[in-house]
Amino acid sequence: MTAPKQLRLVVEAEDFEAALAFYRDALGLPEIAAFEGDGEARVAILDAGRATLELANPAQKRMIDRIEAGGRESPRIRVAFEVDDAEGVTRRLETAGATVIAEPVETPWRSRNSRLEGPTDLTLTLFEEQDGEEHFVPVG
Repeated sequence: MTAPKQLRLVVEAEDFEAALAFYRDALGLPEIAAFEGDGEARVAILDAGRATLELANPAQKRMIDRIEAGGRESPRIRVAFEVDDAEGVTRRLETAGATVIAEPVETPWRSRNSRLEGPTDLTLTLFEEQDGEEHFVPVG
């Protein structure tokens, strides 16, 4: 069995232009493809770097919400982007229309995380690794 080659998150955007301006222009995700179809159908594929699927049980989700957002509960699905400057990107996305839910905070796992509500009803986490590397705990 071979592993998947790519994770692609597909999000419906009623205000397509605003979503494109936010994710491509403000967040800086490069557009790698765009297509148009019948009936004004449009899609843009943006490169978000390496993809991972993070599965968390309810206790872990509550812990992250407590640390990252002062206990404000996140939705079942939240999108996290690793950035080089959590504070700067938080301000840039706020200027571009995001609602800041929680300002950047240092986490116990040595990242600086902020929480925002972006267009397309997505809750976003921005995270900046403080020592330049991710901290994964090996399994097994």
